Amino acid sequence: MTFHVVVGAGPTGTATALRLAESGHDVRVVTRRGTGPEHDRIEVVAADATLHLTGLAEGAATIINCAMPPYHRWPEETPALSDALLAAAEQTGAAYVNLSNPYGCGPIDGPLTPDLPMRPISIKGRVRARMYLDGLAAHEAGRLRFAEVRPGDYLGVGALAMFNLLIGPQVLAGQEVVFPADLDVAHSWTYTGDVAATLVAVATSDRSWGRAWHTPQTSDLPIRDMAARYAAVAGVPLPPVREMTPLELHTQAAADPVMAEMTEMQYLYLRESVLDWSDTAAEFDLKPTPLDDVLRELLRG
Repeated sequence: MTFHVVVGAGPTGTATALRLAESGHDVRVVTRRGTGPEHDRIEVVAADATLHLTGLAEGAATIINCAMPPYHRWPEETPALSDALLAAAEQTGAAYVNLSNPYGCGPIDGPLTPDLPMRPISIKGRVRARMYLDGLAAHEAGRLRFAEVRPGDYLGVGALAMFNLLIGPQVLAGQEVVFPADLDVAHSWTYTGDVAATLVAVATSDRSWGRAWHTPQTSDLPIRDMAARYAAVAGVPLPPVREMTPLELHTQAAADPVMAEMTEMQYLYLRESVLDWSDTAAEFDLKPTPLDDVLRELLRG
């Protein structure tokens, strides 16, 4: 079977490496600290991908990027990572799959489709758009094969996700859920395992290159309904759920670097934000993991 390099070993990187290994592929996982999943077919390497990725990707069929700098350091640190990924793919002949999100599209009326032009209105959106446009330009110039995978808001154990920060723990503790959003508009949620399935499908297909793909969505429930569903699965009463005031968001942003980054991305939560993944379903025959199964896994985790 083929050999793949996975950069990053968070929940999505780990799930992607394991899915590849369990399918019979050899995998090299590259992280700064040398942490990663254990499997006979997985080799974990401690290395700075911005410096050493080309050597580590020699002979690889694909490089799958599941890494990003800390959320509040994207503008400063992402360009070096993006340049290293492009250089490694071009110099080794490996295809390059980038895990991203819809930030680069900016606000959209109606469902977000994967062919939308990049029109970011935020700093982080411009970072994501630049990664995509640079990869696509290299692909169109014939220097490498490139594709991008975009999920919605993450649901999954260990994910740095708004559900894990502001909904799940509060519901289980019986505390008020306070979220900076319109609580009653449709919102796409993606299970980390389904992100991994999409990355593997894209990385191992001959027809996936030169475009973006949206992951299957576990749910498009509004935030209020998602909190209620989690309470029902957990068998606990639903605590009060209300919209965070601007002053509360400002106060939290002043105290926490992750919440500080929420301010410019709040537009994603004040309007309908739904990903159209019909292309992915048609091409790869992928289906989302049922929501209640995902929520039960979160409870166990």
